[in-house]
Amino acid sequence: MTLREFLANRMGRIALWLICAGLAALFLFFTGTQPGILVILLLVFLPVFGAAQLWDFYRQRAWLRELEAIWDGLDRKYLFAECALPPKGIYKRRLFDLTRRAGRAMTGAVSDAEASKREYREYVERWVHEVKAPITAVRLLCRDLDGDTRRKLTGELAQIEAHIERALFYARAENPEQDCLFRQANLGGIASRAIENHRALLIQSGVRVETEHLDVTVYTDEKWAVFLLGQLLQNAARYRSAEPVITLFAMPLGKQIQLVVQDNGIGIPAHELPRVFDRGFTGSNGRSRGGSTGMGLYLCRKLASFLDIGLGIVSREGEGTAVTLTFPAKENLTEL
Repeated sequence: MTLREFLANRMGRIALWLICAGLAALFLFFTGTQPGILVILLLVFLPVFGAAQLWDFYRQRAWLRELEAIWDGLDRKYLFAECALPPKGIYKRRLFDLTRRAGRAMTGAVSDAEASKREYREYVERWVHEVKAPITAVRLLCRDLDGDTRRKLTGELAQIEAHIERALFYARAENPEQDCLFRQANLGGIASRAIENHRALLIQSGVRVETEHLDVTVYTDEKWAVFLLGQLLQNAARYRSAEPVITLFAMPLGKQIQLVVQDNGIGIPAHELPRVFDRGFTGSNGRSRGGSTGMGLYLCRKLASFLDIGLGIVSREGEGTAVTLTFPAKENLTEL
């Protein structure tokens, strides 16, 4: 709070005090008080009045600064009313008490929401693990079917497993630090695991995957990186061309490593490109082909931000899309 703000807030009160002082001076003048005495009284009153206003200004500014320091030191800002110092004066204390009661009600609501969210996440994780058992059983039953039927059912099961995996990672993505381990990993191994996880989908879609210069070391969480890369492979397979090819290649960028996932698919319209990472955005391609949830690239951006992986995308409609993952240098992981 500045002195100008304080005076602007007190302008009505200051004007009232000055009017009262002027009326008192007029009353004394008309009742016979000598002008010299009136001047002396005004010369005493004005400095005392100004000093009182300055004292009140510094007192309130110190209190506000103390409140701001408390606010800056809190991790959970909604607990501010519980930690703030109560003001002086009955009126302000009553307002402060109402604010504190409102804060307690909000804290209770936040706690209930966090508990409900935690229970839902735990339910999703349990459901994912439980549903994997019947999927595995169905996959075993598919072995007794003829080739074409087995291939189609295996492809559909792969799609189901991909959606289930996305649901699991979405539930965990709210608190990824609880299930994350940064360490040295081979980029080729990460790419191989991602390709293997989605092998059925890639084969069913007739996609050829080519890899180049992936025998390099990156520093990341391998499981999350495999999931992130798998989402990009799924998108490339879904929006493929007549003769789909996905190329994965790495190149150095100073102390960082860039992984480029490039396809020759149908591409993304230029006006939709800035929104592809938005939650729930499917775009014209997703609506025309169906089955899109708009969550894959959203999760990619969320996980890439946590893993400190740079995520960029370029695309040309009718020609293909290239997504670039820039893995951080080892020394930068000390901040994670």
